[in-house]
Amino acid sequence: MSSSDIFIGETIGTAVLTLLGCGVVAGVLLKRSKAFDAGWLAITFGWGFAVLTGAYISAPLSGAHLNPAVTLGLAISGGTEWGDVPIYFLGQILGAMIGAVLVWLAYVGHFQAHLTDRELVGGPGAQDTKKADAAQAGDAGPVLGIFSTGPEIRNTAQNLVTEIIATTVLVLAILTQGLNGEGKGLGVIGVLITALVVVGIGLSLGGPTGYAINPVRDLGPRIVHALLPLPNKGGSDWGYAWIPVVGPLLGGAIAGGIYEIAFA
Repeated sequence: MSSSDIFIGETIGTAVLTLLGCGVVAGVLLKRSKAFDAGWLAITFGWGFAVLTGAYISAPLSGAHLNPAVTLGLAISGGTEWGDVPIYFLGQILGAMIGAVLVWLAYVGHFQAHLTDRELVGGPGAQDTKKADAAQAGDAGPVLGIFSTGPEIRNTAQNLVTEIIATTVLVLAILTQGLNGEGKGLGVIGVLITALVVVGIGLSLGGPTGYAINPVRDLGPRIVHALLPLPNKGGSDWGYAWIPVVGPLLGGAIAGGIYEIAFA
């Protein structure tokens, strides 16, 4: 694989993954959406299909890592050249940001309606002041969950461990499936299995933190949330933002180590 193939494949694949993944969350959370209040099952299966689609599109070019934790695990286990790792990372973060912008464009009217709904955000005055204070403090705003993850119970150690465990399961599942005949990534069945693993992780381990299991899937859209001109959007919760980055990277590294010890 050339550097340009890796970069283009990861950019496109991660953009599609983020567009469809964050898109299903937008559909479920935004009050005027037809999918409003469809629930956690819709979100978990939506993210699984997002992984499936992004991976199928990008696999011929880059092997469809779409996740720095996967790239790190593959590098540790010998499946990816260390020199290619920065190229994968750059394509992944750019793709995640592009995907988040596309979600905003697809739902722009719904964001406007949701964030100016008096029943949701209240009227002018005290409520505006409260939201301004929240934004200044960096607290999670009312639509941040569309773009990035956040814990139901804010406990740094537990939140970090949850992300490490969930990502270890994901990356180990990928590594133990092996590569296709060309050595470029998972085969057709492997991509499907990985998508189902993502659904399973969401159902089993997604409750505490929203299962980022992918640093750029969380960080890229969080940056976009901070930059978008959304009314009453609140803060981007930067105090929590390191956990869905560090946790998955540690999980990917642990999975790579386990693979080398137990399976290689």
